[in-house]
Amino acid sequence: MECILCGHEKAHKHGKTAKGIQRYKCPHCGQTFPENLNTLYYNRHLSSDEVHTILQSHAEGSSLRGVSRISGRAYGTVVSLIRDAAQKAQMVHNHEVQQITTEEIIGDEMWSFIKKTEAL
Repeated sequence: MECILCGHEKAHKHGKTAKGIQRYKCPHCGQTFPENLNTLYYNRHLSSDEVHTILQSHAEGSSLRGVSRISGRAYGTVVSLIRDAAQKAQMVHNHEVQQITTEEIIGDEMWSFIKKTEAL
């Protein structure tokens, strides 16, 4: 496995955390890190099913307070998870868009008309 911290190619297994998550140690920088570092699951007291339920409910248009009630988690926890998911999604999007090579870009605009009334 590649070291997430320094990029060295030969990080090796180094036991497990108390929750059973695999840990790795880099022989180059000497740091240890869990396999879920830099994911939505890192440093959270949520199972993967709970994370999935929260993100799915939000994607389907439920309010943040509604998602909080559905999941049984605090409003702040839900907001934190959704903010982190949005940030990671933006990073992935930006990385993928930078790799696209194009010669021509066409941008369509959708216009809407809002009637303005004058006050008498």
